[in-house]
Amino acid sequence: MNFISLSRDQAARLGKIAVLMGGTSAEREISLLSGSGVLAALRSGGFDAHAFDPAERPMDDLRREGFQRCFIALHGRLGEDGAIQGALELMGIPYTGPGTMSSAIAMDKVMTKRVWRAEVLSTPRGRVLGPDQQDEKTLSKVPDELGLPLIVKPPHEGSSVGVTKVRSWAQMKEAMELAAGYDADVLCEEFIDGDEVTVAVLGAGMDTMALPVVRIVAPEGKYDLQNKYFTDVVKYHCPSGLPDAEEKAVQRLAVAAYRALDCRGWSRADLIIRASDRKPFLIEMNTSPGMTSHSLVPMAARAVGVSYEALCAHLIASAALDPKGKGGKPAKNEQPGA
Repeated sequence: MNFISLSRDQAARLGKIAVLMGGTSAEREISLLSGSGVLAALRSGGFDAHAFDPAERPMDDLRREGFQRCFIALHGRLGEDGAIQGALELMGIPYTGPGTMSSAIAMDKVMTKRVWRAEVLSTPRGRVLGPDQQDEKTLSKVPDELGLPLIVKPPHEGSSVGVTKVRSWAQMKEAMELAAGYDADVLCEEFIDGDEVTVAVLGAGMDTMALPVVRIVAPEGKYDLQNKYFTDVVKYHCPSGLPDAEEKAVQRLAVAAYRALDCRGWSRADLIIRASDRKPFLIEMNTSPGMTSHSLVPMAARAVGVSYEALCAHLIASAALDPKGKGGKPAKNEQPGA
């Protein structure tokens, strides 16, 4: 695929654009950083772009005020989980990123793993603990099942919110309580020891493209919320430094994961390459990736000569409604639901 390039006149003709940022999720502050960057980039390219915070304004203002496209820079719940996408579908306003169903599935790490497993795509083993399975007796069995260390996380959050690397049985209760503070269910996942990498994928269907792999090196492997966005201690390698065959294998897996979830527009797959045998494992798919100064999709785009401003322009020019959401009238003699 080719990146869409627009003149300032062409950008202006796309009409009034809302950059959706902020929101009500645990990732609100990160979303404001992403949205501010996107807003400045679009304005610098001649787009008629405006900030819009759904936490502060009713969504119907988008229609009443004549917005014609939306750049979704929201992260987490009620922004990345299909809720905003569904509202925009109802209003007929094209938006960036995957559609309602893909966004909803990708935001749920349990459902995502089920889809990937059905497609025979490698992802770590996991165990879901519902509210009635979070007692100490059940918790004590999880390390026996998945091994130590293991990861405990809320399945509907991003940016490492509520995530704990558990190294002993004694840590299980505290890790579960932290995750359960964000989510009714808790996901316990096998820990994969190896290189942490991420791959941005753009496009739709067969017209998809994986950007270069970014390899992440965090101090003591601690790639948490603080280190992701608010420090400079994490090292990012792009080019990744991986052998060419290994990089291509990771990119192929990311594209397969993207297609399995029926994503479009853009997303970012996070993976770990197991040190023992160099096998890549899918961790999660981010359908509204970060666009802050520390974010990884802009970094990968720069590696192929695409600036932050050009990336934002390409994404908003690619904004769309879900073609599967158009519906249709039943045939003359057909009864709905028959």
